[in-house]
Amino acid sequence: MSSNQSTIIPSGREMSSDNASENNLSPVEGHKEQSRFLRGTLAEEFADPAITHLSETNKNLIKFHGSYQQEDRDARKNRNKSGVGKAYMFMIRLKLPGGKLTADQYLAMDDIAGEYANGTLRLTTRQSIQFHGVLKQNMKSTIVGINKALVSTLGACGDINRNVLSCPAPLPDPTRKQMDELCAAVARALTPKAANSAYHEVWLNGEKLDEPENDSEPLYGKTYLPRKFKTAFALPHDNCTDILAQCLGFLAITESGQPVGYNLYIGGGQGQTNSMPDTYPLLAQPVGFIDPSEVVEAAEATVRLFRDHGNRADRKRARLKYLMKDWGLDKFREVFYRDYFKHPARMPKDAPITGLDLHHGWQGMGSGKWFLGLSVENGRVKDEGSMRLRSGLRAIVARFRANVRLTAQQDIMLCDISTADRGAVDSMLNEYGIPRPDSLSQVQRWSMACPAIPTCGLAITESERALPGVVDQLEKVLAELGLEGEPISVRMTGCPNGCARPYQSEVGIVGRGGTKFTLYIGGDSYGRRLNTEVQDSVPIEQLVPKLAKVFAAFKAERSNGELFGDYCSRIGLMKLKELVGSEMN
Repeated sequence: MSSNQSTIIPSGREMSSDNASENNLSPVEGHKEQSRFLRGTLAEEFADPAITHLSETNKNLIKFHGSYQQEDRDARKNRNKSGVGKAYMFMIRLKLPGGKLTADQYLAMDDIAGEYANGTLRLTTRQSIQFHGVLKQNMKSTIVGINKALVSTLGACGDINRNVLSCPAPLPDPTRKQMDELCAAVARALTPKAANSAYHEVWLNGEKLDEPENDSEPLYGKTYLPRKFKTAFALPHDNCTDILAQCLGFLAITESGQPVGYNLYIGGGQGQTNSMPDTYPLLAQPVGFIDPSEVVEAAEATVRLFRDHGNRADRKRARLKYLMKDWGLDKFREVFYRDYFKHPARMPKDAPITGLDLHHGWQGMGSGKWFLGLSVENGRVKDEGSMRLRSGLRAIVARFRANVRLTAQQDIMLCDISTADRGAVDSMLNEYGIPRPDSLSQVQRWSMACPAIPTCGLAITESERALPGVVDQLEKVLAELGLEGEPISVRMTGCPNGCARPYQSEVGIVGRGGTKFTLYIGGDSYGRRLNTEVQDSVPIEQLVPKLAKVFAAFKAERSNGELFGDYCSRIGLMKLKELVGSEMN
């Protein structure tokens, strides 16, 4: 039986042949099955000071609670010294639907960063905040502090629905307002119920909301999903959440300025694995059009379909995108409407994606209020030299009681600022050395990187610490060519998992090992097209010289108003390989 054939199980539903035999299940499925709804022995291991790091089972379970066990990889150089072992630590990620924080919540997160983490806040590509460098003995205090501010970490990681994205711009727009409300509703509906009890029991002073034997997960079941699941809302003219990179996307449709429904996109995803050609990034496919009242139901239906049919044997191919690819859109649509979303199938509306707004600078919210969008290089909020970003943001939020919203481009918005206070805010930006977005190059504003080394255990190269140097070189090349005003997106990751969504950008730089990267070119700043691998194993010092040749050709040969990614797509892979000097395959 081929991998995309199906077998019939007693319920009458179809099941991928990858799931046909329980003997083929990934070991992680056993960890989830035996975890007592994600309790495991997390409480016991964190309570024991003699335990320096988690067991393999608990290392998997803690992801559902919003954390990853990591190692300080910068400390490895001392490991061979007598008595020196691995420097274990933890990353903790918030679950913030739509990237929203009140002023008090932001200040509380800043306190936690200073008290328990490494003194920085890391804004993520999923509108959230990560704390890095949290020690095992501080984990419970950190999570308690987060929850005291009425913020949670449950479901920020793990094989469940993760943080739900939505356009964060608080503009006086009825469609954005509805998206904001539906984003919160979907996040609530897809939050695991029994895991919430386990979360309180493990972290929040042992408080038991329910007994394990009475727990149930009506949506997820005991083994939750085959892999992670990502959801986002976007607008056709403002795809600032990269909706086609998501497992599930809702593209808002408006008529006469009012929201009338959503085009439903399913099956996007970024990650791939080196030396495994059956893994690859994919764009989400348009499945149908739904009414606003059907959004939550459609989200639950998609989760149930993935739960029942996703690959639980091979975690490298366990994402929903591979189910969509193996079945094809027609079969996926048939099963979705027949077995899970029992509404009449309506074809998607004609609503192409036409833009992406970074939401930088001052913009009006209505009623005399403003928000200020600031560019944060690679999402790292820190004080360094004359640019005291962390201190400045804290001071502005505290003084003006500015509510905060985070973007999927690793940036931050300071909201609800009165007209009378704008001048004072600008003065404080100057005082703390925080640049306004219009003083930065376009390539810096459109760039993103994942954290990579030293915190991420999957990273095989640098990324966050390497991209600024690459951007500095690109700025010089683009300025010399007169292209400094072009919105060219450059994204770098330290491994092929693609957390910074490098496979959709116009220039994708993906870690290959050591100081070498795979170079991808020809995606789209607006997230509508995947790029193409142009050359593998490029030393970091050769990246910009190779790109400079492509930029020069773009300058000489572009059509009127043509974007860089569109030009690269038009000239094709062979021409790109010729320009960068790589061998033809």
